[in-house]
Amino acid sequence: MIRLRPLLLAVVLAAGSSGFAQGATARDPLEPLNRSVFAFNDALDRGLLRPIAQHYVRWVHPGIRQIVGNVFSNLSDPWVGVNNLLQGKPVQALGDFARFGINTVFCLGGLGDLASELGLPRHNEDFGQTLGVWGVPSGPYLVLPLLGPSSFRDATGVVAGSLADPVRRIESEGERTAVALTRVVDARASLLPLDRLIEGAALDRYTFVRNAYLQRRLNLVYDGDPPDEPDSDPEPKE
Repeated sequence: MIRLRPLLLAVVLAAGSSGFAQGATARDPLEPLNRSVFAFNDALDRGLLRPIAQHYVRWVHPGIRQIVGNVFSNLSDPWVGVNNLLQGKPVQALGDFARFGINTVFCLGGLGDLASELGLPRHNEDFGQTLGVWGVPSGPYLVLPLLGPSSFRDATGVVAGSLADPVRRIESEGERTAVALTRVVDARASLLPLDRLIEGAALDRYTFVRNAYLQRRLNLVYDGDPPDEPDSDPEPKE
């Protein structure tokens, strides 16, 4: 079964800030291949995923969509906590595990987000960022079929995240597929307001998304405080 992850087009969020697309230096020796994969992903999105997401927004009540997003966020919190722990941030990791416990117990599996109301914010960490913190170079830019923008380092993180995905543990293949596809549609629906922005952002959408992705990942590895040289590979954080 092909697993579509919310990473598909999620990098488009980075383009919401024009600064992300400026000044990023890209190592893209695979550009001809990457452009072909980008075109395939874009055609799939325009022909299938975006229309489904639009119908999802049109017919599903916002409150229901919020609940769906809360559940998937809750499922991701333990893995976020693991990565915070691996990055040497035990306080944030403890918060992630506490979020999962509170929302699972008191919000019936994460239907709500009581943890945020209690002052435990959501974090955004993955194994690709963890590798960056450990000093692993990002390597060349890479566009993955179905999954979208990545790098050699982040692709390794995608594999690790996939293995840790709790959805994989659903025994019924039909239910597992339904849950995975619902997660993708919900994630894509949350990005619909940005479509017009991206369409008008640049003549070369490939270059714009590539630079936005690389700059955003650099910012994430350094927790919003990247070094002066944006084209240098991250070094481990103190």
